[in-house]
Amino acid sequence: MKNILVPIGTSTTSHETLQYAVDFANEFSSNIFVMDVFNVSAKAGNLVNISEKVAENSRERLKEIIAKINAKNVDIKIATYNGGIVDGIKDLDKELGIDLIILAPRSNAIEEELYLGNTSGKIIKRTDIPALLVPKGSSYVAFKNILVAFKSGVIKRNRILNSLVTIRKKYSANVNLLLVKTPGYVDSDLNVNTALMDISANLTLTENATTYLGVTQHLQSFSPELLCVFRRKRGFFKKLWEKNTIPKSEFFAPIPVLVLSANKN
Repeated sequence: MKNILVPIGTSTTSHETLQYAVDFANEFSSNIFVMDVFNVSAKAGNLVNISEKVAENSRERLKEIIAKINAKNVDIKIATYNGGIVDGIKDLDKELGIDLIILAPRSNAIEEELYLGNTSGKIIKRTDIPALLVPKGSSYVAFKNILVAFKSGVIKRNRILNSLVTIRKKYSANVNLLLVKTPGYVDSDLNVNTALMDISANLTLTENATTYLGVTQHLQSFSPELLCVFRRKRGFFKKLWEKNTIPKSEFFAPIPVLVLSANKN
């Protein structure tokens, strides 16, 4: 887990998410890239250096946020991008290789009833990079118990699990699998990937209308510090991925959530 990206939005608590990321990165000897995006079009004026000026202002704002935290021994670099957040992340990933994105579920500009706001939803929905959603106000703790919830045990590429495997190994974590049989499941969904089974302590099978309801039912009994889910067409958040925002009535987790993309080849 070499490079971790922390997108910085307009939230007044961005430094809290960055501090969590730094504490996490310090454990894994990772580098951190803090990123801010802006939009300056060619029609903005005749000043050829307007984009550079906006980028410099953006960098100064990021420096102010970094100054609020304890950077420890973590190497923190600044990245700015003129354009959309998703395009910026993809370009940075192509250039450097991003192993994990750490972000808060919702910015302070979004209604309280939303778990994922428009920006965080776009990042989770439209990128294949593993993402760690950290609730605001969270303090970094070691992940000793991890709950992995899914409605299909089929995983096309074992490397999709790399982030989960790395975290488990680092903390010698206990991994519990929760397979949720939902209406319309097929028998092949019950065939759990062997690599996933190899890192788990046990497998629990439950039947619920949605994977989220299965998680809600069993979250307290497992008492995990980390919930891991998959983003795929027939997986967790199946319909939630159709839109960027996700209401808390449809999904909410009071603990960090690791989202792995099972769509990645």
